Amino acid sequence: MSLFTSLKVINSGKAILLYRKYGAPLRYHSTWLRDNALDSKTRDKNNGQRLISISDIPVNICIKSASIDVRDKSITLKFLPDKKEVKFSFKWLEVNAYDKKSNNSEIWINSNLKVWSNATMKNVPVINYKNAKSNKKLLLKWLKSLHRYGFAKMTGCEKKSGTVTKIAKLFGYVRETNYGKWFDVKSKTNAVNLAYTNLGLQAHTDNPYRDPVPTIQILHCIKKSTKGGDSKVVDGFNAALKLKKKNKKYFNLLSKYCSRFEFKGKKNVHLKSRFPMIGLAPDNELISIHFNNRSVAPIVDVPYKEMLNYYKAYRKFSDIINKPTMAVNFKLNPGDCFIVDNTRVLHARTPYRAKGSRWLQGCYADKDGLLSKISTLSKI
Repeated sequence: MSLFTSLKVINSGKAILLYRKYGAPLRYHSTWLRDNALDSKTRDKNNGQRLISISDIPVNICIKSASIDVRDKSITLKFLPDKKEVKFSFKWLEVNAYDKKSNNSEIWINSNLKVWSNATMKNVPVINYKNAKSNKKLLLKWLKSLHRYGFAKMTGCEKKSGTVTKIAKLFGYVRETNYGKWFDVKSKTNAVNLAYTNLGLQAHTDNPYRDPVPTIQILHCIKKSTKGGDSKVVDGFNAALKLKKKNKKYFNLLSKYCSRFEFKGKKNVHLKSRFPMIGLAPDNELISIHFNNRSVAPIVDVPYKEMLNYYKAYRKFSDIINKPTMAVNFKLNPGDCFIVDNTRVLHARTPYRAKGSRWLQGCYADKDGLLSKISTLSKI
């Protein structure tokens, strides 16, 4: 944590400049500082929610005076015209600094995440179910790895129907869909979904035809006595970056234009959505992958003059995703499960013999629960 050494009021009170012992100075606007005041009249002391709205802040808000207390590691500001006095800690200001150089032409990934391939994923994050339930430190370490890599395994789970929901409750809540609170992945006749056959499945993200897409998927192995049906996972962010490196135009096409996804099931289920295969935030952060060859509907959001190149980009992206060097392969034994960030990591399986039994059970959860659990456990 950098140490602030001095400060100055600048721009006629519209901002302050904080000098640091290490690193470049940081600027903060008066409106932003007033809006983020931490006192009990601005924030509820019980839940931390803001008690004022932006319209409560005077348009002509400015800083009358500012002082720094190096010993207390804090600054005190006095505002006009409302004569408000506010105190901020060095730590809070540092954590919430926004005076950063930005280059919106560059694609970037959250620094908490790490891309991987078969060669670089040396150790798959894994935890035993009993340890996850009883040891918060081990659970926190595993959850952080799940978030960092978008993929993790768990062993020692009960080989019973419904166990998958208990796994979800370790970090969040089950998201119920038309498939129910959980769903059985078994080979069925007249299957409503190709996942419910013994066919191999190309690497894909699940349910891209939903809006919003389920962000966490859990698959738990209850029985397995067939040959084949091995699992594999692919880092979609790594695949997207490789596409960008090989052909920036192709990357731009898949991130600029939406694909269409659709699923028609029984019992009056008809789900449709439109997302780009490669999702970017407005500041060009790489935030999502939507890729499922089984569920792509006719693509109608790409101009005629771009459609042929779009399909070339789609093909190239698919080729990268399906390279053996991209995938981490593993077998699920009864009692094992794996969890993926469904907005990033694609999963696949090899075909398996129809004879014998293979019973996986899955459910969906959401990433906000995962991140909340990481945050709360980190404070213990």
